[in-house]
Amino acid sequence: MNPYIYATLLFGLGLGTTLTFSSSHWLLAWMGLEINTLAIIPLMAQTHHPRAVEASTKYFLTQAAAAAMLLFASISNAWITGQWEIQHMNHPIPATLITLALALKIGLAPLHTWMPEVLQGLDLTTGLILSTWQKLAPFCLLLQFQPPNYNILLMLGILSTLVGGWGGLNQTQLRKILAYSSIAHLGWMLLVLQFSPSLTLVTLLTYFVMTFSLFLTFKTNHSMNINSLSTSWAKAPALTSLLPLILLSLGGLPPLTGFFPKWMILQELAKQDLAPLATLAALSALLSLYFYLRLSYAMTLTMSPNNLTGSLPWRLSPRFSNLPLAISTSLTICLLPLAPAGMTLLAS
Repeated sequence: MNPYIYATLLFGLGLGTTLTFSSSHWLLAWMGLEINTLAIIPLMAQTHHPRAVEASTKYFLTQAAAAAMLLFASISNAWITGQWEIQHMNHPIPATLITLALALKIGLAPLHTWMPEVLQGLDLTTGLILSTWQKLAPFCLLLQFQPPNYNILLMLGILSTLVGGWGGLNQTQLRKILAYSSIAHLGWMLLVLQFSPSLTLVTLLTYFVMTFSLFLTFKTNHSMNINSLSTSWAKAPALTSLLPLILLSLGGLPPLTGFFPKWMILQELAKQDLAPLATLAALSALLSLYFYLRLSYAMTLTMSPNNLTGSLPWRLSPRFSNLPLAISTSLTICLLPLAPAGMTLLAS
């Protein structure tokens, strides 16, 4: 792709998200979401592979349906209440419609079926943008308007954690596993969104850091499925030894970074007298942990048949900078000692 066109599309991604962030009017927020969608579709289809074009088409149809639903709900709210402001979404029917539209946009269960299929058709760089940056604008709107009936958020959240766990068990393609991992993590964020927005933002940021390091690791090793992970020792031995820690951090095991947000979310749910929901969420995390352990086993505890040419690639000088990967991996593994400071920040 022409670098000028590429830069323009990346600018469009930033502009759409910034417009949604800064708007207090539903029409401007909708415009930001549309700019975001239109900017990422050429990035998805840039390889001209049939799977990429199919993924772009599915993504466009899904996002167009969600945007149409959001526009319809905001117009209905303006017609009923005379208010276009995001904070004045008080009528239950438009509020529920907008919640469902935003859930469809970010891929929450049961509106998640497009997410694994779309991510499977993309390269890892565009998949990283879809899994991280494209979640920001809809989450910002969910945080701003906070629907009056929080039961729908709890239902979407617990369904997403369960579906994200169950769906990833039967997968061999890494991008589909990453998609189900994304669905499960978004479910955890939605469980606590109504009670502690600051904790939701901390969880979102932690998820971004962990996902960034995982996508970059797979991109470095050119891994697309579980079988290709067994040759990672020959490509990047040091990175391969760190990958189980990244995966277990995503699964939420102490003493890794990913444990902190799950710990705080379970504590907040218990404070709100939602102990059964917290128990169900914790059990659903075990499902996700199982397929993270499968990936760890395939990458570090299985050896592919080695020959001389198979053990050479790690000696070659890398053609890219490892600094972003080193920083994100360090943050993914080592941030738990800062938990007391985070707890103090959330309490204030």
